[in-house]
Amino acid sequence: MIILKNKIIILLVLIFSFQDLTSKDTIRNKVDKNFYKFLAVEGVVLTGVISYLKNEWYSDKKRVPFHFYNDFKGWYQVDKFGHFYASYLESNIGYSLMKKFNFSEKKSLYLGGFQGLILETPIEFFDAYYEGWGFSVSDMVANALGSVFFITQQKVFGEQLIRPKLSFSRSIYARNAYGLLGKNNLISEFIYDYNGYTFWFSFSPNKVFKIKKIPKWLNLAIGYGADGMLGEFENKKLYKGNNLPNYNRYRQFYLSLDIDFSKLKTNSKFLKRVYNALSYIKIPLPTIELSNKKVKGHFFYF
Repeated sequence: MIILKNKIIILLVLIFSFQDLTSKDTIRNKVDKNFYKFLAVEGVVLTGVISYLKNEWYSDKKRVPFHFYNDFKGWYQVDKFGHFYASYLESNIGYSLMKKFNFSEKKSLYLGGFQGLILETPIEFFDAYYEGWGFSVSDMVANALGSVFFITQQKVFGEQLIRPKLSFSRSIYARNAYGLLGKNNLISEFIYDYNGYTFWFSFSPNKVFKIKKIPKWLNLAIGYGADGMLGEFENKKLYKGNNLPNYNRYRQFYLSLDIDFSKLKTNSKFLKRVYNALSYIKIPLPTIELSNKKVKGHFFYF
């Protein structure tokens, strides 16, 4: 569902807002007070998202009985990677915040770790009652996998050895789609254009393969995206009376260098917040791309 991209923006803001909310030596009463503040903020965010959906996203949609919608093949599964990423991010934040509020590891892991699934589920049920949408089982599976992916790593390894990341760049397709993929500006295209997204799994060869000569902060990242998409399942030929270009839809696979900002030391609280946010974003670095049965290199790819 396209609307999840708006939530990614909100989540990145939350990362900055809460990173140093409490210190490790905070007394119990203050911890509880801050936890209630967190619950209040989470409630406001969720209420705001649902309100937006109801008043804006569904405003021109007819309300219908509960129904399912199979969109698994839509957008070459880039949307599913988006659900997985958003759920993982929400779960990571939920766990980290509960640890800061001095909850036990078990409660933080399962109550905080399932925040992704908890926050995403109401949106899916809203979809189920509107024409043109529907309850997507594949969305729910992706949401659940995002939370489980975080919880499993934290439970087994005590850390996130493999971290999902996101990158976005404006595509040529949005400019030639007469508004189908956004209104020719960065924010609008970030919301509507799946062609601009790449989702990554970043890991440290030092940690995973025990290659000690590689610095702990230097990662490898495997990425996935798709290009040439002017429609969910197939490319549209017309949009609002305009003929659309004929593009070939294809998948893209990437191998790239990456940086684990959590391994960069600093005493600056501001830089700690910046590094924390960058831990979820793939920065531009040399990349190899496999697509259309061809291999090509990028000096910098985002």
